[in-house]
Amino acid sequence: MNAVATPKLARPAASLSLLGTTFQNPVLLASGTAGFGREVARVIDLEALGGIVTKAVTPEPRAGWPAPRLVEFRGGMLNAVGLANPGLEAVRREALPWLAGLSRARVIVNVAGATLDDYAAVLEGLRGAAVTAFEINASCPNTNAGGLEFGSDPESLAALVRRCRRATDTPLVVKLSPVLPDIAAMGAVAEGEGADAVSVVNTIPGLLPDGLGHGNGGVSGPALLPIGVLAVRRLVERVAVPVIGVGGIRNVTDARAYLGAGASLIAVGTAALADPRVPERIARALAHD
Repeated sequence: MNAVATPKLARPAASLSLLGTTFQNPVLLASGTAGFGREVARVIDLEALGGIVTKAVTPEPRAGWPAPRLVEFRGGMLNAVGLANPGLEAVRREALPWLAGLSRARVIVNVAGATLDDYAAVLEGLRGAAVTAFEINASCPNTNAGGLEFGSDPESLAALVRRCRRATDTPLVVKLSPVLPDIAAMGAVAEGEGADAVSVVNTIPGLLPDGLGHGNGGVSGPALLPIGVLAVRRLVERVAVPVIGVGGIRNVTDARAYLGAGASLIAVGTAALADPRVPERIARALAHD
């Protein structure tokens, strides 16, 4: 009896079109690991990549959690930065004009908040900005719901995406947590409310003794790779919008695992902190596939 072959998902070309534009390659810098681009411009050739996802932007400046904010362990990194950022006005005045000077790399702005009004304020405040898309961080705690994450249940996620969709005509990418019981179903909720793409995965909550100043934080790095690849596979089987794969990518083999699972784009984060040349090496290697 012949075994039934598992159908292979098509791998995207080096240059691909989505979110209303063309990406010269599938490699992005993940949110929270490259600031607003200028911070890494001397060590990473941004124009060699598909794009950059900025640090999270909130309506008001945030100092973030106390140091230490990063702790390495054998499986990767634990971080608790606390969405530290200069706030909407400073980003609009200083960061985005610099990013607008990029000619080949696309710019995706990560948006965060504690209430629906926070997200809407950032999106409305950046109306008309020269960005490709906004990445909506659905893992933020909703203060109006007792601290539960926006993406923790279908109703709150639907309300978040719906509010964001009303606030902007720019494409929306919804970033989901890996700890959701049914991440594909939540991706479908986001798609149904107008999301143009979904990105997976965010960090996993973790705690190490004598580690972070805040106590617990988010786990990133190699340990996330199989979790993220499975999330991508489940989502592409459920939603029609593009899926961006994030988590644990250290080399071109890891990137191919995401692309083979159906990701349209991939984002490199923790690995670029250790070696800023990793994203460009991956982009060059993928160009030869």
